[in-house]
Amino acid sequence: MEKDNNTQSLHHSSRREGKGVGLPLVSIIMGSTSDLPVMEKACKLLDDLQVPFEVNALSAHRTPSEVEAFAQNAKSRGIKVIIAAAGMAAALPGVIAANTTLPVIGVPIKGMLDGLDAMLSIIQMPPGIPVATVGVNGAQNAAILAVEMLALSDEAIADRLWHYKDGLREKIAKANKDLAELKYDFKTN
Repeated sequence: MEKDNNTQSLHHSSRREGKGVGLPLVSIIMGSTSDLPVMEKACKLLDDLQVPFEVNALSAHRTPSEVEAFAQNAKSRGIKVIIAAAGMAAALPGVIAANTTLPVIGVPIKGMLDGLDAMLSIIQMPPGIPVATVGVNGAQNAAILAVEMLALSDEAIADRLWHYKDGLREKIAKANKDLAELKYDFKTN
């Protein structure tokens, strides 16, 4: 029995005007909307790479039954990867991972102790319940990791990912060219 209607959707599957993108492949879950400024980087990257996604707020402590239902039903809804963000006790990624066989990527959110508390909560999962973890506030890297997972079985996504990474190389090449043009009395290159 699917209970996903109990989750509060913030932005469902990145739809552009006049262009349906289908069912979401990635689900971004955060403990509260206060995490949205960090998680928007993941949303933007997925949107730029044209990967359908959804965004919801669920709390492992305030809505535990909804979190469990979401995790148990995610695969049947077509979700392939879950990105779960949480701060402080950061239980959300682990609770989701305990209730699904889908890969879960944890994003520790900076708060108390500069996010170290959240990061340690996420990376210290018991055997059998892994959560891939990115750095504190590393939402963009979480999205890239999710896209890399999807690219294993989707050539179109793999191609867009390759172009994205090639663009990163081009930015560094341009930066080095710009740096070479800087003039200082004791600069040797």
